[in-house]
Amino acid sequence: MRRYLLLIFSLLCTGNLFAQQYLLSGRITDERNNIIAFTSVYIRNSTYGTTANEYGRYQLKLAPGDYNIIYRFVGYKEKTVRITITNRDEELNVQLQDEIFSLKEVTITGKRARDPGMDIMREVINKREYYLNEVKAYSCAVYIKGVQKLLKAPKKLIGREVRRVLDLDSNGRGILYQSESLSEYNFERPDKVREITISSKVAGQNTAFSYNKASDLQLNLYENLFRVNGLSNLAFVTPAADNAFTFYNFKLEGSTIVNGKTIDKIKVIPRSKYNQAFQGNIYIIHDDWRIYSADLMLTGDNNNINLVDTLKISQQYVPVKDDVWMPVSTQFDFSGNVLGFMFSGYFTSVYNNYKLDRVFEPGFFNGEILRIDTAANKKDSAYWANARPIPLTAQETRDYVKKDSIFEIKNTVAYKDSVQRSDNKYNPLDHLIFTHDAHYWRSKRSVFVPPLHRTVFYNTVEGWGIDFRPKFVKEYDDYKIFTITPAIHYGFASKLFSPSVAASYYHDPAKRGLFYANIGSDVLDLNDVGTRSLFFNTISTLIYENNYVKYYRSTFGSFGYQQELSNGILWNASLGYSKRRQLYNVSFNHIFDAKNRDYTSNNPLAPAGAPADDRSFLFPEHNALTFRTSFEFTFDQKYISRPTGKIYVPSKYPKLLLGYRKGINKLFGSDVNYDFVSVDAWQDDIPLGLYGHSAFKVTAGTFFNRKALYFMDYNHFLGNVGTTFDPTYVGSFHFLPFYEFSTDRAFLEAHFFHNFSGLLFNKIPFIRNLKLEEVVGVNYLNSNNRRNYYELYAGIKRLFLRVDYGISYAGNKKYIQGFRIYYGIR
Repeated sequence: MRRYLLLIFSLLCTGNLFAQQYLLSGRITDERNNIIAFTSVYIRNSTYGTTANEYGRYQLKLAPGDYNIIYRFVGYKEKTVRITITNRDEELNVQLQDEIFSLKEVTITGKRARDPGMDIMREVINKREYYLNEVKAYSCAVYIKGVQKLLKAPKKLIGREVRRVLDLDSNGRGILYQSESLSEYNFERPDKVREITISSKVAGQNTAFSYNKASDLQLNLYENLFRVNGLSNLAFVTPAADNAFTFYNFKLEGSTIVNGKTIDKIKVIPRSKYNQAFQGNIYIIHDDWRIYSADLMLTGDNNNINLVDTLKISQQYVPVKDDVWMPVSTQFDFSGNVLGFMFSGYFTSVYNNYKLDRVFEPGFFNGEILRIDTAANKKDSAYWANARPIPLTAQETRDYVKKDSIFEIKNTVAYKDSVQRSDNKYNPLDHLIFTHDAHYWRSKRSVFVPPLHRTVFYNTVEGWGIDFRPKFVKEYDDYKIFTITPAIHYGFASKLFSPSVAASYYHDPAKRGLFYANIGSDVLDLNDVGTRSLFFNTISTLIYENNYVKYYRSTFGSFGYQQELSNGILWNASLGYSKRRQLYNVSFNHIFDAKNRDYTSNNPLAPAGAPADDRSFLFPEHNALTFRTSFEFTFDQKYISRPTGKIYVPSKYPKLLLGYRKGINKLFGSDVNYDFVSVDAWQDDIPLGLYGHSAFKVTAGTFFNRKALYFMDYNHFLGNVGTTFDPTYVGSFHFLPFYEFSTDRAFLEAHFFHNFSGLLFNKIPFIRNLKLEEVVGVNYLNSNNRRNYYELYAGIKRLFLRVDYGISYAGNKKYIQGFRIYYGIR
């Protein structure tokens, strides 16, 4: 039933009412017969319309009757044409005249002249909040179309075969990507959104950025800030913002009369060349002080946006009901040049069938911000020919036909088998650095073999060794996934053979339902949070004689379960049994004999100066039966429902994790007896508008029973030693030793990070072109009755590269200071 209703709605979305059988189409030009692309075309006193394509062609499906058709584009006089639809298709070519904005004579009094545009925008700003909240809730149909073209490419890099595959001409020009979608969009103030994608079509690969859902193109110029998703971490101040006069000057370019209303053309002028501000024009309905349309622009040079050099944004508003105006179309045009590859493109949206002041049933906005219907991408060309409101150009039609044909070929058994053989071919040279993955489409099985640098290792506890952990994945038609990872771990010096196997079954994708288990033996880090990878520990041990990681032996078995109890509440529980014993250094190889340096004991609590072959006591051989459970709360959790499962959208609120760990005594010979509770609160991305974005994490915990526990049962922290570090997790330290602060008592840990996203560097000539980002942060720890430990740092980031300089203190004494570097490898 639901699918049937959606189909009916999709027909309504595109204006295909039961009696609509005839096509009104034509071409829109100016007085010099130049095409006017993307002109808004709609029926007066209705919420039904369309937009012309890039060659000025438009089409509307209408039932027999009389209509007043309005044609509107920024810079041209709005034109109304009355037409009668009888029993056949009609063609109506339209010429628009240049809009003449007359500047009335203004009398200036006082010593300082002020442009009338400033006064007009002051009135607009005063009514901003009223118009922002004028419509409390609504629904509409949204059609989105996107196209990206390659305009020019270096001939040396684009050969004949590449041009053939991408359907490019001899100059390297052609369509790289195009997409269309039809959606039902529902909104309730202040920020409740639910969208249902009824149909979607994509051809090619999008190499710039993409807006394939209606919420991505919801430009509301009555908001104070506008964030350009994917192009900048900083928001931009809108011309109608409360603080607009801090960022803009406004100049009245002139006025004109449209349907009895005076429309003022206001030039939007940034006060600073390098600022979070638009440039362009905004059109205001005089006396009403509402936005009529806008034509604004951002540039890479002035606004430091990424991926593209220029982004133009235009929007048209129309009266929908009782002098309530809503957007009828929004357009993003972009262009850029990357290493000689010149490209351009656009995303345009058409809004139809507004239903204002909707009263949604309780529970309608349940966190699902987008649902993609299971049949959304299965609509054929006949459906799209009937449904799309914007006609395709000849080039776009040819591109769809070509890429649909290619898709059909790629979907044949012979082609899939051929690609499978080619992709699965093993290349030993590639395998030195990259994971080898092989996929088998018939059985939906995949094999992942880790690269050599993650397989061969060295440490002082085991000597040279092999850690081989291939992964096998089986996917099912209902998107359930079974994964098994056998492991062979062997140290040649220690002669310890440690086989194990881990498995998981993702049985409920909609609710993140997961069974998992593992059994076997392994050589593990005493710090269960993690210290250094086998690869980095091998490098630091052999080259610098720093055996940072301390190991122990465990023979174990465990199983667990995860389930989303309700939207935003994730429960996890596991039970594990292990037999654990202490290990000692047995190998002392090195590449360079560092002066005045020797390996340290494998006992992290051994006194300073203990010899490398130290065998001091850390813990006895023992058994441990451990129960763990946690509840993770995501407040106001939003998600996208796809046929393959959920995609979770970051919440604007912090997450909360309540954890409990119990060492169960005596059962099955278990020697541990403790209870540990913890609470974590964190948020990975807090957008701060004009000032970048922040992140934080706070963790507190305590052992309220510690009758019997061992060092690996302590609470450990994600420390760091050496010059490289991993900043991808906000809860990590820059200089904290791996084991020194581990505790079996109460602790408090806090981290704060802020990225200014170029706010400061953007104002410095030459440096701003590098698009560097400034980062600062602080880390704090109070643990094990130790003095307060904290770190202060500042750094520079560019893409995945980052360099920090920091200082740490233990109490009132300086502890460690220096540089830390991250270059994308953990």
